[in-house]
Amino acid sequence: MNIHEYQAKQLLRDYNIPVLDGFVAFDQDNLDENINTLKGPKWVVKAQIHAGGRGKGGGVKVVDSLVSVNSVFKDMMGMKLITKQTGSEGKTVSRIYIEDGCDIRKEYYLSYLVDRKSNSICIIASSEGGMDIEEVAENNPEKIVKIYLKSSDKTINQEGLNKIQNMFDLDPSHANELEKILNNIYKLFTEKDASLIEINPFVITDSDHFLCLDAKMNFDSNALYRHNEIMELRDLDEEDPLEIQASDHGLNYIKLDGSIGCMVNGAGLAMATMDIIKLYGEKPANFLDVGGGATKEQVMNAFKIILSDKNVKGILVNIFGGIMRCEIIAQGIIETANELNLNIPLVVRLEGTNVELGKKYLEDSGLNIISASNLDDAAQKIVNEVSGANI
Repeated sequence: MNIHEYQAKQLLRDYNIPVLDGFVAFDQDNLDENINTLKGPKWVVKAQIHAGGRGKGGGVKVVDSLVSVNSVFKDMMGMKLITKQTGSEGKTVSRIYIEDGCDIRKEYYLSYLVDRKSNSICIIASSEGGMDIEEVAENNPEKIVKIYLKSSDKTINQEGLNKIQNMFDLDPSHANELEKILNNIYKLFTEKDASLIEINPFVITDSDHFLCLDAKMNFDSNALYRHNEIMELRDLDEEDPLEIQASDHGLNYIKLDGSIGCMVNGAGLAMATMDIIKLYGEKPANFLDVGGGATKEQVMNAFKIILSDKNVKGILVNIFGGIMRCEIIAQGIIETANELNLNIPLVVRLEGTNVELGKKYLEDSGLNIISASNLDDAAQKIVNEVSGANI
């Protein structure tokens, strides 16, 4: 789950991590009520959306008067902000963060993330702040250092601290302040079950102190049951309505930009299904994992969500039944197809528990359902149906 910058900065404050003073405004009244709480003489006006690259899209402005703050606020509120992460449809700005400006001596990059390959938390630090870390990694990999922490580590060891300090090219007088900040971020990361905390830029000011000028945070959705205080920060307006609907039904759904809807049980099988669709020349319209024990109602809801996407030209159902019984899937498919008068190609591959009974239900339904013997066969058939290609 993502949160907004202003929410992330409040969490940083809670953990004694330095940020600038600021407030969020949802309308002109909010702005008028709070603007005098900031000192100036520079102010930064930032659109709040769940996407990076806001500055390049016109969503971050530095101004030097309150008159300019008001003017920029009026122009920014309600604008359609388009960045490389929003896609061409963009996102509408409905909240704006206003904070004091500062004089920057040097910008750095700092992030904490879960590294599944090493089964650890990885800290990435770079002397090149304010840039995309992917670009730095490609063009100047020597300007990046990585520190790996075990789950048993309560703090960052001295070797790791030294590597970050050397990457930032700091003199020893900054060591204590930097150590405190780095460990406080680590504490926030672990206590709140974060999956990503990115500070870009992390800066040192002309007054010789560190500040987090921007903050991006993401939290492990599977751990949110432990954190009502994080769940309260969720902004449903920033999430895809179909993904919200799927979540309400206990389904794992992510909308993509292809034409073939996918309904699969198991995340690994879902990824393999999407890969083989691309192998045969089409794109998946979604990732949808109904889980290992889905009910008939969940299957029906999954179908409805897939069909809510107008880009879907065909559907591939790929089920390997273990706990989930194949005849349950078949019943859900049949009832939904009848209820919605399904008129697009549907290919079904069933395997596992009660597979023969499930196939019999489909055969006896009288519906135009194309059966497949395995995943490769299923992928070829749905791609042929959608694209007319000869594979």
